[in-house]
Amino acid sequence: MIKKALAVLLIILAIYWSFSAIIPSNISTIDAPDNQFSTQRALVHLKEISKETHYLGSEAHSRVRDYILKELKNLGLETQTQEGYAIDENGEFSKPINILGRLKGSENGKTLLLLTHYDSEPHSSFGASDAGSGVVTILEGLRAFLNANKTPKNDIVVLITDAEELGLHGADIFVNKHPWAKNVGLVLNFEARGSGGPSIMLVETNKGNANLIKGFTKANPNYPLGNSLFYSIYKMLPNDTDLTRFREDANIDGFNFAFVDDHFDYHTALDTYSRLDRNTLEHQGSYLMALLNYFSEANLSALKSIDDLVYFNVPLFKMVTYPFSWILPLFILAVLVYVLLVAYGFKKRRIELKPVLRGFAAFFSAFIVSVLIGVFGWKLLLALYPQYGEILHGFTYNGHTYIAAFVCVAVAICCLVYNKVYKPENGASLIVAPLFFWLVICGVIAFKLEGASFFVIPVYFGLLSFFVLLRQKKPNPILLTLMGFPALLIFSPMVQMFPVGLGLKMLVASTALVVLVFGLLISVFAFFRHKKRWGYLFLVLGLYFVVSAHFTSDFTRERPKPNSLLYILNADNNTAAWATYDKKLDNWTAHFFDKTLAESKIENTFASKYKTKLEYTKKADVVLIPKPVVEVFTDTVIGTSKVVEICITPQRKVHRIEVFANTSYVFNTLKINQLEIEEDGRFKFNSRNTNKLLTYYVQDNTPLELQITIPKTQKTEFLIYEASYDLLDNKLLDVPARYTSMIPKPFVLNDAVIVEKKLKVN
Repeated sequence: MIKKALAVLLIILAIYWSFSAIIPSNISTIDAPDNQFSTQRALVHLKEISKETHYLGSEAHSRVRDYILKELKNLGLETQTQEGYAIDENGEFSKPINILGRLKGSENGKTLLLLTHYDSEPHSSFGASDAGSGVVTILEGLRAFLNANKTPKNDIVVLITDAEELGLHGADIFVNKHPWAKNVGLVLNFEARGSGGPSIMLVETNKGNANLIKGFTKANPNYPLGNSLFYSIYKMLPNDTDLTRFREDANIDGFNFAFVDDHFDYHTALDTYSRLDRNTLEHQGSYLMALLNYFSEANLSALKSIDDLVYFNVPLFKMVTYPFSWILPLFILAVLVYVLLVAYGFKKRRIELKPVLRGFAAFFSAFIVSVLIGVFGWKLLLALYPQYGEILHGFTYNGHTYIAAFVCVAVAICCLVYNKVYKPENGASLIVAPLFFWLVICGVIAFKLEGASFFVIPVYFGLLSFFVLLRQKKPNPILLTLMGFPALLIFSPMVQMFPVGLGLKMLVASTALVVLVFGLLISVFAFFRHKKRWGYLFLVLGLYFVVSAHFTSDFTRERPKPNSLLYILNADNNTAAWATYDKKLDNWTAHFFDKTLAESKIENTFASKYKTKLEYTKKADVVLIPKPVVEVFTDTVIGTSKVVEICITPQRKVHRIEVFANTSYVFNTLKINQLEIEEDGRFKFNSRNTNKLLTYYVQDNTPLELQITIPKTQKTEFLIYEASYDLLDNKLLDVPARYTSMIPKPFVLNDAVIVEKKLKVN
């Protein structure tokens, strides 16, 4: 009994260790030595940077830029700005102003570039985490580095880009137009997709990662978190960072460091100074100092490789790596060992066919039921709590409670199912099935998802447990528990990270991982007589967490509801309408919409990351909003083509102009504000999937100038939307302030006064 209790205690300890080893538990103070990173000193900068929203085109945008430039100059760096127009593959167009600083090295090798961005997400985010945290990490890290009084071998360039949130525009003009870009050998990029939790390291490279991972390991950061699976998943997501431009456009490698917990704060008005996790900022600083010290002295010309490494973090050893060439041999060897152990077990009558088959039925049942609960359990909760659908990124304020609930239910299912096949002497027979399924997974991974091939490592320890069960009738449960440590240490954080980073729709990944890890620990649990009691205990715990989540399912001041409102004025027919993206109206939006129109939807007009459509509209009173001046300056026929020059000049303070044109139209050439757009370049304007031609993010009310060449017989019609983010401040509309339990919905055009106008070119 004592040994079993110790085994349970060790399992709890391993889970705790797996989390504590990936993020600092203490933060550095304001009086830390001058040559050390201080989170408290970094926070002084962050408080200043995140006072206001500072998206491109906002009043605070230039103030934040001036502050950062001043701080870089105070550090003794050569500073400058860079500006120019850029467009991305979706037709997002702006004129970013980048901030650059340079520290000269003692040699003439490749440059180490420190990267982040200073613009916040339009229009309500304060940008404290994304990416004020990156700005202050670099400022404080460089200050500490310079106070060590040593000259680096490599030049160090600081690039704090603009318009990252609009389409990586600042990185685009630096990589493709700035002379400093040609000598960059490595990029360290600091980002955020939430406001807390450990920071994940992601490699970005077009070829092999071997030398990059070797360099990272030699740099020896104290709390490394990353594995080759994470980057494989990252590449599948619709999320890029500035580092993507370096990799895709200039074949320059780098590391991303990004945290994703408290995902509900991402791009919202909750991304504030007070909500940034201080331990997270400490973690970012620990990465920067270790890698800055190492790569400022390393040969950055030797980082390219054709070889890849499988890598994963684990406590004590920090980062474990091995070459891709080992993947197949390790898998084949594991299969051979498994077959030999099964054959040996049958020969020595330590395993029997009937218990083995029961073990297969038990594991398969537990896995299928847990996966179904992960999928349909969350769908049921969405049906019961439709308000969760208003959080577009899919991670609710009580998301961690739901993770705990689903994990407990999955453990309960495993205990209850395996209680049916309990016999102390059946331990060896029961582990046959989990090992078989793990080997099937490892086989698929070896050929389809090589980055996840470290999954085979815990399998080897499972095979070792299998061997012990075959050789000993009463094996030591503590020894068997220690053999389960690799599975617990590697996969416990993933149980939480998948639904946190990818949304609660990925709770199925948590429940599946719980069953898989339970299977590898069946050598321990097989000897627990009262698994039914454990099952009921975890069911009660799961129910407790579900009930607890219910009591935090509403929206409050601490958990505000994201909502949206637009005023759209049609300048051609002098009509107006209110519109919202919200599927569920609340006490604020209900002032503007008649609930009888709840089924009324209009076409998805404005760009949205999650393809969110406008749900409700209602006729509104027309107010005197100044309309843009739309002029056609030239309309010249040359042969079979017609050259048309159009200028759209705002007559009020605006932030965004969207231009729509039917996808059937042919544009032989396109020039935007004197920037010539190549059809075979990044933005393929004749191969669009939607009618949106471009979105122009306006600075200083600079007009939008278009020069197009079209077939002379083509009748072309443009639909123009001019938007300002001042709906709540516009005295003509008299929109009341949101309640304290609400915030503007992110990822959509929101709180905007929009003027719609058609332009026909006949």
